[in-house]
Amino acid sequence: MDIDKGPSPIVFRLDPGSGVPTYLQLVQQVEQALRLGHLQVGDQLPRVRDVVGGLAINPNTVLKAYRELEHRGLVAGRRGQGTFVERALDRAGLREQAGLRRSLLEWMAAADAAGLDDAGMSALFTAALQDRHTAGHGERDDRNERGERNERTEGIA
Repeated sequence: MDIDKGPSPIVFRLDPGSGVPTYLQLVQQVEQALRLGHLQVGDQLPRVRDVVGGLAINPNTVLKAYRELEHRGLVAGRRGQGTFVERALDRAGLREQAGLRRSLLEWMAAADAAGLDDAGMSALFTAALQDRHTAGHGERDDRNERGERNERTEGIA
């Protein structure tokens, strides 16, 4: 007899126009749910078959996302039971958040001086976040496979 705690606290959604690979969209949604407190240690992620049925995607895509989350130490699979949250994401302390806020306010002042309105700042910030996620959460490298500068980002600080 299966004991069901009820549905998983997370429901995945896909944005096919985002340019972000499907498996990374799933990873990002789990990380965001952890940051916002929607997922807690011990919560179960949706079963692979439920995600596949709900989103009409390949099971290997879901498995790749769950493996990436395991690699990051956030979840662990339990044979025959599912995948469960093992660790919450660290949050910046109040002092760090205050420093980051000051830096962000300085950036916004510079963007305003450059002629960007709120929508322009938001678009630029969102694009930078997407670039960061596409690059695998690491430092952004503006070079292609041959070590040449990426013309799209040349000259952007």
